[in-house]
Amino acid sequence: MPFIGNQPALSYTSFAKQDFTTSATTAYTLSQPVTNENEIALFINFVRQEPTTAYTASGTSLTLTSATSASDDMYAIFLGKAVQTVNPPAGSVGLSQLSATGTKDSTTFLRGDNTFQAVSSDYVLLATVDASSSATVSFDGYFSSTYKNYKLIISNLLPATNATILRLRVRMSNADKTDSYYTGATDGSSRQAGSGAHVKADTWNDTSFKVQISNLANNDNLSTYNGVFTFHNPFEASYKKVITYQETHTDNTDYFTGQGGGVYWGSNSALSGFTFFMSSGNIAVGNFKLYGIK
Repeated sequence: MPFIGNQPALSYTSFAKQDFTTSATTAYTLSQPVTNENEIALFINFVRQEPTTAYTASGTSLTLTSATSASDDMYAIFLGKAVQTVNPPAGSVGLSQLSATGTKDSTTFLRGDNTFQAVSSDYVLLATVDASSSATVSFDGYFSSTYKNYKLIISNLLPATNATILRLRVRMSNADKTDSYYTGATDGSSRQAGSGAHVKADTWNDTSFKVQISNLANNDNLSTYNGVFTFHNPFEASYKKVITYQETHTDNTDYFTGQGGGVYWGSNSALSGFTFFMSSGNIAVGNFKLYGIK
């Protein structure tokens, strides 16, 4: 015979439970009627009681063989009645019950269309370096055909020596290029004692890029060097190597902010990396993060 009416939803069952407020008595009222004591499992102080011997039940009347006390814990599980719901109990569904596709791991999340998807971003973190009394900070082997452009973010850099300049060299075949083919310029502004000024700096056929407008102080933790650098298509071997950047820093009393760029025109070969260093002394502290841009 065909089914008439709406198809029932899939149900999940659990036994009904009743908690009692105990006192010095043997008589209690059940929340629902039963045929006899075998239709409930009675627990007193977390110990299951034997039907007929420890208690009897009929209808909604529950009678104990021995009286309880107010400090007792008592509850009953109704074995003849189940509570149904179309929702599964909390925490009861595992991965095997899902029809989700894809790979479930620490790098993916479950989308609304029931597929596991990797977190996507245009910026992919490739490497992190925390400088600590470092003569140089170099990155090698991260440029590839996977990404066309790269971003480097420098945070809270301080030199070990006062009044020094942060400088940058490119690397080819895992070695710094120290020839005199670095040319660039930085344009910006300074602020001191309520007045401002236009400032600029340049690099002309030097052995490295100068990536600051003025000297960097090492005695003011509130005004460290911070900068964002873009390496444009460094792995390509048909063009000169172009770098652009934005930076801000202090030289004790003046505060500077600027933007600039440069070209290494000594070779068209692919870059393998780059190196930062101070014009004198070490990099005392500083965080460097390199990202590939999709």
